[in-house]
Amino acid sequence: MKQRVLVTRADLPGGGLARLASRAEVVCPTGADKPGAAELAERAEGAAAILALGNDRVDAALLDAAGPALRVVALASMGYDAVDREAAAARGVVVTHTPGVLAETTADLTFALILMARRRIGAARGALAAGRWDLFRMDDYLGLDVHGSTLGLIGYGQIGRAVARRARGFGMRLLHHDPYASTAAADPESRAVDLPTLLAEADVVSLHVPLTPRTRHLIGAAELASMKSTATLVNTSRGGIVDEDALLQAVRDRVIHSAALDVFEREPMGAELSPLVGEPHVITLPHIGSATEATRAAMVDLAVDNVLEVLAGRPACTPLPGSSPAPSSRD
Repeated sequence: MKQRVLVTRADLPGGGLARLASRAEVVCPTGADKPGAAELAERAEGAAAILALGNDRVDAALLDAAGPALRVVALASMGYDAVDREAAAARGVVVTHTPGVLAETTADLTFALILMARRRIGAARGALAAGRWDLFRMDDYLGLDVHGSTLGLIGYGQIGRAVARRARGFGMRLLHHDPYASTAAADPESRAVDLPTLLAEADVVSLHVPLTPRTRHLIGAAELASMKSTATLVNTSRGGIVDEDALLQAVRDRVIHSAALDVFEREPMGAELSPLVGEPHVITLPHIGSATEATRAAMVDLAVDNVLEVLAGRPACTPLPGSSPAPSSRD
């Protein structure tokens, strides 16, 4: 008999979901909207695996709704803050994510945001679309150079290093600070520094750390005040790493030059937009860092691989560091 797998969304790109359905009994919520906790809990009963997106909450209640058959939570995401890892470990459930398949795509988007914010591309495009180009002026939409400036990377894992490779093509000076990786200094082209030094020296500060209790609001009012008045803050990691109220005040008071955000503390927003959306010196996007056809399909494929490996009694392909293996009694 096929094992039951709860997939939190039915509209996943690529062929991974069809491949999973050929090997397991797949159950998905109905409708195009984000499913609620009650609907997921109802459909999770008896599931041996849960395949979820990175912002679909997998908490103790959902784990318990699945019951003792549950062996793996596979995220189609590199981030994992939506999963209660302690609850999963206590139940012997392995948690996996999708590193390695989205770093280059997310780095492309990160660099696009750097260019948009520094060169005021959003403001210039918006004015043109609104029909406000009656006269060429030398002082219109003056931005700041990207080439030859200093890029400070907070987090120097796969995505941070991919951004660094792009920055070298622009002749940027590179600094990095990684609160987790002890080997982060092993790069002759980027100088490892402490966080205060990076914030003080960087023209662009780009965030590439996971959201954990340690990194929540890593960038707040004090950190923004320590940056250059001509600096740009870029966040393509998780919204909770930045204190959004402090950032809004900082850009309005011209404490920093600009910001560019692909992620927010509250996602999705619906009609109740963050006040950062539409702020003149802030570029905002709806969490599209990995949004290419090939990359999103690869993320689903890797999540499916993780499910199938664990359900077959084999180690997961990409478990989270420290994630508990499923107990052998469930094999």
